[in-house]
Amino acid sequence: MSRLAFFPDTAKIEGDVLTLAGQDLRALADAYGTPLYVYDQKTLDNAVAGYQDALASFYPGPASVTYAGKAALFLALVRWSQRHGLWLDCTGEGEIAIALAGGAPREHILVHGVNKSQADIRSAVEYAGTIVVDNLSELLRLAGFAHRAQFPEVWLRLQPGLAVSTHAYIQTGQRSSKFGMEAEELLQAALLCRERGLPLTGLHFHLGSQFRNPAPLQPAIELALELARQIGFTDVWHFSPGGGLGVAYHEDDLPQPDRDAYIRLIAESVKANCQKNRLPLPRLHLEPGRSLVARAGVALYRVETVKRQGGRTWLLVDGGLADNPRHALYGAQYSCLTVAGAGRERSERVHIAGPYCESGDVLIEDLPMPEVQEGELLAVPVCGAYHLSMSSNYNGARRPAVVWLENGQARLVQRRETVEDLLRREIPEK
Repeated sequence: MSRLAFFPDTAKIEGDVLTLAGQDLRALADAYGTPLYVYDQKTLDNAVAGYQDALASFYPGPASVTYAGKAALFLALVRWSQRHGLWLDCTGEGEIAIALAGGAPREHILVHGVNKSQADIRSAVEYAGTIVVDNLSELLRLAGFAHRAQFPEVWLRLQPGLAVSTHAYIQTGQRSSKFGMEAEELLQAALLCRERGLPLTGLHFHLGSQFRNPAPLQPAIELALELARQIGFTDVWHFSPGGGLGVAYHEDDLPQPDRDAYIRLIAESVKANCQKNRLPLPRLHLEPGRSLVARAGVALYRVETVKRQGGRTWLLVDGGLADNPRHALYGAQYSCLTVAGAGRERSERVHIAGPYCESGDVLIEDLPMPEVQEGELLAVPVCGAYHLSMSSNYNGARRPAVVWLENGQARLVQRRETVEDLLRREIPEK
């Protein structure tokens, strides 16, 4: 498989130069500097259409796609999501504020979070259409706002005691997880909602992120819908089995996870278990983040130093851990192309690392590449999710600029942070 397949749908090699949506990436790097993140709207449009078409094909009831903002959230992405009628999964008042600034209406804002602060709960009550309650303590705090004229619908988060196959750090549904309520506690929460007059309208669970095999979703759905029967949902109610379907980042990840098989399994399991429990079909919500946005994003870096020592070739670039901590956190693998001369023979194996004072500041290990020279641009694909949202100012790093590609045009949507930004929070001595 060509490495080009990891890149956005508009990627091409033209004159031995990598382009996106007709844009020469060398020109973008010259105009906006590096590291630079580039998002291709066409790839996002195609990804959400794939989800919506599969839901329409496999699920006979009402269904919605909710974009998981934790993957990446900035105003251009919020506006894009609303053009497609997506709900937005926000964690806490910060993400709620971004959703509002991007024009998301109350009814499209869904609030998650394992340990919501009082400020998070207040913001959800004020601005969100739905809040997903993680635990009884949170529910009691939420009940203190029940007098408000506007109040969000309430869903309860189940901990099914099951796990998908993925890195331990991104499993969320197993018994040892910090997320959600076990069945007995969830039924207590449902009773408390009735006693306090809270509008309980749905159930949610999430088993983990970046998984390929959706089979563990079946017993989790079976448990959730048995609990729905005991709670007594009727007429219009909501059910979300979360998101988390993975994407291929590297040749070892191929083939790509099968999105349609994932959605078909969920739809058929929900239908069968609703029939078994004599429940009306719920409004089904899928909450993809990574599988919508990851492949739409490309990170551009400039090689500043080439080191050959200790039997290794190191390409040292101008970004890394501060804008992409995934290798350090999960051992994530990536592929890569040079922006120019992409067709050259891959004659050596290289390690690509950043400038930060950590041995874990590595982006890519042991990847076949051509003989790269200092000053060349590298393009790393599948960088749209869990990079910018997890970025930091480590070693005084300034977060990178973000460019949005739409209809053949490139538009700066986030400027690069400056030294002045780093100092803005400081309080001067009197």
